Amino acid sequence: MWIERYFHDIIIGIEAIFDNRLKSMLTALGIIFGVAAVISMMAIGKGAEQEILEQIKMVGVNNIVVTPTSVSVEGSGSKSGDESGARRSKFSKGLSLLDAQAISEVIPSVDKISPVISFNYSAILNGKSNPVVLEGVDESYFELFSISLQEGEIFSQTQSEMGQPVCIIGDNIKSVFFKQENPVGKSIKCGKIWLKVIGVVEKRDFTTSASDEMGISSSDNKIFVPVQTVLLRFKNRSLIRADEVEKANSKQGGGGMVIVGMGSGSDGDVSDDNDGNLNQLSKIILQVKETEQLSGTANIVKRMLYRRHSEMYDFEVTIPELLLKQQQRTKNIFNVVLGAIAGISLIVGGIGIMNIMLASVMERIREIGTRQAIGASQKDIIVQFLSESTLISVFGGIIGIILGVILSQMITAIFDIKTVVSLFSIVIAFGVSAAVGIIFGYLPAKQAAEKDPVESLRY
Repeated sequence: MWIERYFHDIIIGIEAIFDNRLKSMLTALGIIFGVAAVISMMAIGKGAEQEILEQIKMVGVNNIVVTPTSVSVEGSGSKSGDESGARRSKFSKGLSLLDAQAISEVIPSVDKISPVISFNYSAILNGKSNPVVLEGVDESYFELFSISLQEGEIFSQTQSEMGQPVCIIGDNIKSVFFKQENPVGKSIKCGKIWLKVIGVVEKRDFTTSASDEMGISSSDNKIFVPVQTVLLRFKNRSLIRADEVEKANSKQGGGGMVIVGMGSGSDGDVSDDNDGNLNQLSKIILQVKETEQLSGTANIVKRMLYRRHSEMYDFEVTIPELLLKQQQRTKNIFNVVLGAIAGISLIVGGIGIMNIMLASVMERIREIGTRQAIGASQKDIIVQFLSESTLISVFGGIIGIILGVILSQMITAIFDIKTVVSLFSIVIAFGVSAAVGIIFGYLPAKQAAEKDPVESLRY
């Protein structure tokens, strides 16, 4: 076999490497850092891809999000007999439950829809208090975001329609108030309302970038209740109170018509009673049947709400999945650039190996001549020098892989960037490092084999 025939030549190459350990290590530095760069860059790319997939799952596949914006339009004009020509202020009624119902009834491409109402409250049990987010949702909300329950069940249609005081709690709330016991069937107080726990949300991984870029929030510290429960038992911002109308009119000097949507009295302490939010809903989440329908449905929703909101854009329609995919494409381009830079460093390392091996050939002409004099063929010389360059490159690749894994962990720890080192990246890095040794080591090996034995007598 080939190995048996040239085994002695490979052993001579290994001995030459160990006899010149410092030079061999310095020769391998280019490969070490090149492979480490490839491993870490591929780990960053894989981590970014995994994070995008997790975020897509968190925002929901084929979801469209409608959120209110604080926009008002003022028009000027005067009635006959109005000497002051007072400016008339016009405000949209804001995002409401009727909007969600209209979208569901009118647009056939909408598969599921859930209104969302969010307030900050304090949960209380056995003298212990903890700030929570009270979120009013429909039963389809959990399907929209692929949220699973670790215990219990979601709201029934009767519980949702009747606005019964039931809730599903996040994993963090379970840990704070119920610790090791099963909370299903027990009650927890939110504000001044006692809610019966019927389920517990399964804990999910959550990234800060997801919250900042896509508006995703962790469900661990939330109490989910039916939308009607929030409107009937906690707060309904669409109801007009007489004192608010009087206050608004007094600010306008009694001249303008003002439509207000401030909330009614609440049965619990809520932090945003006076936040000026005119919207009954915090957002509307809807899901289309096919991905191809996302853009078209979003445009229809936008036009419909524009007409329903007195021709005002006091809302925003976003498609999180498309934004995330665009973000993924941008990151892929960035990763390709980084990978190319890392690949260039490997090429530089290979050139370094070739230069050192060429210099080594000149230094070892006497050794080459001696081997040829005792019967070594050109193939033996090629195998000897090629095995040296390949082994230097392979050893450098192994060290580079270890360094790359360590570097990936450091990137995660220091910069909070998710990295995933895959077996594929390790195999690729190792294979490339071996290939670099063979490719860039062949020329010096061939040059060594072609040396004239007589030339060694000059040295």
